[in-house]
Amino acid sequence: MFKSGCRSWAGLLLVLSVTGCGGEQADTASSRASDVGAQGTTFVEAQGTTFQASPMMAVRGIPTATTAAAIGSEASLSYSTGLTLADASRFLSQATMGPSMYDIDQLASKGYEKWLNEQFSMKQVLHREHVTAAMASMPLGSLGSEDQFFESFWKQTARGTDQLRQRVAFGLSQIFVVSFQDESLPSNGRSVASFYDVLGKHAFGNFRDLLQDVSTHPAMAIYLTFLRNKKESETRVPDENFARELMQLMTIGPYHLNQDGTIKQVNGKPVETYTHEDVAGLAKVFTGWSWSGPDKSDARFYGSVAHPNRDWKPLQNYPNFHSTSTKQVLGTSLPNGSAEEELDAALDRLFNHPNVGPFIGRQLIQRLVTSNPSPAYVSRVAAAFNNNGAGVRGDMKAVIRAILMDREARQVPTSQYAGRLREPVLRLSHWMRAFYASSTSGKYRMWHMDDALEGLAQTPMRAASVFNFYRPEYVPPQTDLADAGMVSPEMQITTESSVVGYLNVMQSIVQVGTGKNRDILPHYDRELELVGRPDALVERLNITMLHGQMSEALRQQLLEAINSINLLPPTANAVAADFQRKHRLYVAVFLTMASPEYLVQK
Repeated sequence: MFKSGCRSWAGLLLVLSVTGCGGEQADTASSRASDVGAQGTTFVEAQGTTFQASPMMAVRGIPTATTAAAIGSEASLSYSTGLTLADASRFLSQATMGPSMYDIDQLASKGYEKWLNEQFSMKQVLHREHVTAAMASMPLGSLGSEDQFFESFWKQTARGTDQLRQRVAFGLSQIFVVSFQDESLPSNGRSVASFYDVLGKHAFGNFRDLLQDVSTHPAMAIYLTFLRNKKESETRVPDENFARELMQLMTIGPYHLNQDGTIKQVNGKPVETYTHEDVAGLAKVFTGWSWSGPDKSDARFYGSVAHPNRDWKPLQNYPNFHSTSTKQVLGTSLPNGSAEEELDAALDRLFNHPNVGPFIGRQLIQRLVTSNPSPAYVSRVAAAFNNNGAGVRGDMKAVIRAILMDREARQVPTSQYAGRLREPVLRLSHWMRAFYASSTSGKYRMWHMDDALEGLAQTPMRAASVFNFYRPEYVPPQTDLADAGMVSPEMQITTESSVVGYLNVMQSIVQVGTGKNRDILPHYDRELELVGRPDALVERLNITMLHGQMSEALRQQLLEAINSINLLPPTANAVAADFQRKHRLYVAVFLTMASPEYLVQK
């Protein structure tokens, strides 16, 4: 599956792009996009900072806000840090929501360690605050909707500087799944936004604290149905939904693992990590938990008396509804205590299980770097989880550093099965960042893009189930990957419909932007200055989009497509000449993003 060549796709895409990028609508809308992107000799970057070209960029003539000289074959040339533009771009493809040329230059100038330390120290921007601000103009009692979360998500994606936090939080959201697809959550936008903030907060914290806050967040309690969970009686058993998924999907997994992530076997069979008695015992731990508030009355437990911030404040326990019976978790009973003490003891027991490092570490490697990490890679990351070098278990900074700085992450792989299929959200976010997309309204108005034909078959925080958009062990049937014993999680949402849908949607987005009423528009001013120099334009796309890994075959296909569109002489009609220039660029960007070489992140 991860083979770089795909002649049938290349031919189809060439036809699609060359014949389908014209028309009056494209000319009008794309002119508008270009006008919005023209900002003189400076370019205002995210968070209000101004783009400043590094001396290295100026020396090499890399297009910046003040110069549009063509990039030559720059991907392999080194900065003083020893990094090349290709090195930096590839690292950022793993550590961010997508690199821009500015991001690439900054990393190459600073080096990995300085960049990581800066990212770890950046202040978090809360999605909850965006939704709360929007609620001021909504009817009384509204708690925001998924639309406000999407606005905040895409704004931070496109403009945010804390890119490492955002990429890790997006990965964690696919392990600790809460979804707007639940019928109760689309009208609780602030609650889900707050839950996503929890993931972002603990992305650089400790995994044990992440477990605590996830297990007491109202969005998770609603989604996995343990809000207002009552103790057992003669006619009722506590809800076991969250207890089961907390073990199966969020901490230890179903089978005992070696540190390298391989399954332990006894007499040739895997050994299960928990029994139904453990699920039932942990379910009792989660009885009596309900809405926060100043008292613990029955009315507040049931929700008829509501604190105004209960949608995002941590749950509290109501003793009248909490089970006091014996609770078995992972084979032994928990010490008797208060509900809060029992929760701490249960989470400590899960957190300290030897499976957590390899189970969570492998999934984070899959989300950031590669679908099929070697056992040795998993073992090194698990070791960082177990001990950060200072005796601390669960240090997420140590885990992230171990994932991104591992030799398997930093060396360009040669195997045809290496890397990971870029998921649709990351393709769109990469486009936004690479071409400095911004919102005409300032709100980044987006809707969900679940539909495979009309959208991208993926929307943040809208997984179909608690098992995420795809399973980490998914094997696409009847493929070379299956024959080789490999997995490709993202292929679970890749179908004929989604492939066609992606091509159609991106063909439109590349030209006229995205969002509600085309609210989010790209700034192609730098690329447009290179359309008369196809080699330079293709090399820029090689660096920003393909991380210096473009094959000669793809380069020639792009050049052929670009050169097939003739530029008009200066004496020609200005509107027609401008259209041809933009047409060249749209073809180049679209073909690049449609190529198998782009779709597989290596």
